[in-house]
Amino acid sequence: MQSFKADLHTHTVLSPCGSLEMSPARIIEKAVKEGIDLLGITDHNSTLMCRVVAEVAAEQNISILPGAEINTKEEVHCLTFFQDWKTLETFQQYLDQHLIHIPNDPNRFGYQVVVDRNEQILQEVDSLLIASLDQSLDETAKVVHSLGGIFIPAHVDRPNNSITSQLGFIPENLDADALEISKFTTLNEIKKLQPNVDTFSIIQSSDAHFIDNIGDISCCFHMESPDFEEVKMALACKNGRKVTLL
Repeated sequence: MQSFKADLHTHTVLSPCGSLEMSPARIIEKAVKEGIDLLGITDHNSTLMCRVVAEVAAEQNISILPGAEINTKEEVHCLTFFQDWKTLETFQQYLDQHLIHIPNDPNRFGYQVVVDRNEQILQEVDSLLIASLDQSLDETAKVVHSLGGIFIPAHVDRPNNSITSQLGFIPENLDADALEISKFTTLNEIKKLQPNVDTFSIIQSSDAHFIDNIGDISCCFHMESPDFEEVKMALACKNGRKVTLL
C-alpha cells in the first residue's frame, strides 16, 4: 500500500461563495505546493468545472475526484463523487432537474462562471447554486449510490448546513460512505457530541473557497493507487485500504 495526501472538498470559480481566483491552473498550482495527491472538486450543486480541472491536474500527476457539494432540502451539505464522465453527466442532469430555481444576484452572492484552462469565461450559470435541491438527504444518497457514487455528509461539526445542525444527530441508518469533519474540530471533539461517528470512516478537508486555504487540512488514504475504486475501498476499510487523519 501507498499513502496519498487528500483534500476532498475544494470549490472553484463556479461556486458563488468562492473566489474568482479559483481557476483550474491556480488550484492545481497550490495543490502541488501543498503536496496533495488527490483533490476533490466539489462546487455547490454543479459538476461543470470538474473536467477542465482534471485535465490540468493530470499534467501535474494529481488525481481528481469529480463531484459536487449538494444541498438537500433539509439544508444539509453533502459531498458526492463519481467514477467517470458519463456518470457525472447523468448526475448533473439530476441536479439540473431538482435544484430549486432562484435567480442568482451576483452583487449579493457572487459570480457563477464556468471557465476554461486559460481563465476565459465559457458560461455564466443563472440559477443560484447555493440554493437547495427539492430532494431529501435519503433520496439524494439513494440516487448517488444507484450511480455507483460516493456520498459523504460534509463538515458534520458545523453549526449550519450540516447533518448535526439540521437534524440534531447522525442517524444510525444513514446511508453514507464516510463523514467529513471540518478543519475547526478534531475527531475526539466530535465524538463527545456524536459518539456514533465511530461507525463511519472519517475524512477531514479544507472546504477551500480561496487559493490560500487549499490544503489547510487534509487526510491520508492508504491504498494502491489514487483512483475512484481504491478510494471506495479505503472508505469501506476493505482489502487493507483505509483512511486516516493527519
